[in-house]
Amino acid sequence: MLKRITYYAILGILILGVYGAGGLVVEEFKTGEGCPKIMGIPMCLVILFCFLVPLIVHLLKKWNVLYFLFTGLAGSIALVASIMQFTGNAECPKTTSGTPMCYFSLLLFSSLIVLKIVHSKMKVQQ
Repeated sequence: MLKRITYYAILGILILGVYGAGGLVVEEFKTGEGCPKIMGIPMCLVILFCFLVPLIVHLLKKWNVLYFLFTGLAGSIALVASIMQFTGNAECPKTTSGTPMCYFSLLLFSSLIVLKIVHSKMKVQQ
């Protein structure tokens, strides 16, 4: 039962992340100002890709290495962006309430990593 709950929790977070990052990507393509860029590459596009790959891998129930690689990459980007936002060295896109979205990304990717570890360990025990 708990295994099923973690499976659907991961799925829900991934879908939420695709929706959120997808909105930023659409805004980026419309205005060119949706998200920060590194070497001309919009980071929201990278984050969207880092939600999509784990979503596909999770649905296929294979290739956990790819899941952790992409969630770890995006989590690292979110951590660096959050630190830079906090210190005033960068500006993350903000929600309508003014909260930087990099904080939410950090929370989502941290949750995805922890939930997948818990889910994987339960799979081994049963």
